[in-house]
Amino acid sequence: MATTLAIRTAPNQTSGLWRFSFNFLRNLSTTTSTQNPDACSSASKKPKRKKKKNLFEVAQFLPNWGLGYHMAKTHWTDVSYQITKINLYKDGRHGKAWGIVHKDGLPAADAPKKISGVHKRCWRYIPHLSKPGETTLNLMKPTENAPKPEAQVA
Repeated sequence: MATTLAIRTAPNQTSGLWRFSFNFLRNLSTTTSTQNPDACSSASKKPKRKKKKNLFEVAQFLPNWGLGYHMAKTHWTDVSYQITKINLYKDGRHGKAWGIVHKDGLPAADAPKKISGVHKRCWRYIPHLSKPGETTLNLMKPTENAPKPEAQVA
């Protein structure tokens, strides 16, 4: 009977040893991660990268959704589009856009062309090429542009 009790207690002692070592390792790993809160806070102090914008997110802050203004992708040099038409989807961040291609500030085409890649996050507004005074006059109706005759007092 004493031998059977010794046989039964031997596996319990080894499982207890395993449990003790496992708990020791688990506690050791949790204490090392809680001892370094400075590492987590220093990573959060890094300045976050500014999220780039697609064409519609750039155009929404311009008057009349950017019609008549010049926009280009950030990696393009001396090439831009003068926006002529925008079809927005309901959310205001997606849609389709058309524009006239400009190279070196001069129009490269006469007719507007559908702009590809409008949803990619690499668009920027080019302020020195845009002349909103000229483009808004062309977009208005001719009757609104014509000077009104003044009545002369006789």
